[in-house]
Amino acid sequence: MIPVRPLRDYVLRRPGAVNADALEAVRRIVDDVRAEGDPAVRRYTKQYDGVEPENLEVSADEFAAAERAVSQQSQLAIRSMLDSVTRFHKQGVAKAFEFQPMRGIALGRMVVPFDSAGLYVPGGSAAYPSSVVMAAAPATVAGVKRLILCTPPGPEGAVPPAVLFAAKIAGVEKVFKIGGAQAIAAMAYGTQTVPRAEIIVGPGNKYVTAAKKIVSEHAAIDFLAGPTEILVLSDGEASPRFIAADLIAQAEHDVAACAVFVTTSSKQAEAVAGELTAQAGTHARAEIIRSSLQENGALLVAESLDAAIAFANEVAPEHLVIACRTPSQILTRIKSAGAVFLGEYAPVAAGDYGVGPNAILPTLGEARRVSGLSADTFLKRITHVSLTREGLESVAPMALALAKVEGLGAHQKSVEVRLGR
Repeated sequence: MIPVRPLRDYVLRRPGAVNADALEAVRRIVDDVRAEGDPAVRRYTKQYDGVEPENLEVSADEFAAAERAVSQQSQLAIRSMLDSVTRFHKQGVAKAFEFQPMRGIALGRMVVPFDSAGLYVPGGSAAYPSSVVMAAAPATVAGVKRLILCTPPGPEGAVPPAVLFAAKIAGVEKVFKIGGAQAIAAMAYGTQTVPRAEIIVGPGNKYVTAAKKIVSEHAAIDFLAGPTEILVLSDGEASPRFIAADLIAQAEHDVAACAVFVTTSSKQAEAVAGELTAQAGTHARAEIIRSSLQENGALLVAESLDAAIAFANEVAPEHLVIACRTPSQILTRIKSAGAVFLGEYAPVAAGDYGVGPNAILPTLGEARRVSGLSADTFLKRITHVSLTREGLESVAPMALALAKVEGLGAHQKSVEVRLGR
């Protein structure tokens, strides 16, 4: 299904990367939604989703019907995921602090949440209640007061019941049947129906990603998150069956998903290739899996483990699986990844379905410069300074000297006037 190649022959491809054509197409949509509001949203929903919802917002009756449609077992699973993800995000929230470095000077930092957040949840060929939880839980932990959510309507113009149930228990205030770039624009600027959000988070295709890039001039965003990615790194010892299962699990998301395996063993790579062929056809989404693997997958053989690790850091994948004998030792050498899964018994699916850490992660190499979604994403850090006259006198020599060096006389005078000079 995927040929085995030497590492040096592999050219880094990011099929979900935003290109000039996507930006041009999306900018028109964003501009129209900003100018017209709901009429533009409805027009593009009909054009791209093929439906004309009577109401863009999900009603109370639709929420109630969705809850009835979700089995008790599924409800319990979603609640358990929400508990696990919330518990994890409570562990590392940025804290406010204040201290006095010397008499008369008090310094500190406030941590202030955004008032409102817009959550984007992909739709189309699958339902993602997990994405609802992953976006809403850290926002709630951070203290965001108002959560709204946009997700594409299905063929009948409805939102999947599991998505609505997850939104209800996760504290989402309003859900809108809007997808694509028009959803991002609606949340960024507000429409007659959709309230404006201060920050927009969530994954999507390259058009959603392009829209987030465009509106980031007016609303905060988490990061650019395109189609899912996985890189499995092995020293030749891990089970080919397990490795193939992980690659397939990410490939089933989307034909643009990127699944890569790099190993030091050509024998293991050939075995994984055989497992991919054997396993892919057993899944309901077999055609998506095959297309994804054929178009964007890779089985690569590195000359050494050092070369494989360097390659992984260069790729900066969304999901990195370290399928090695000593994964914890390899972990200390990883510099860029959205999330890392250690050992043969840590499938990416465990992270996707709420073991704790967030599954909304940077793709397209963005992990080189940004981190995955967390409560900190929804927080603004504001420093504050308090000085008495005594405190100002103690730092005045430094401030006056530096003002003179920089030639900023008004800065100098603003200190001197307070000291009667």
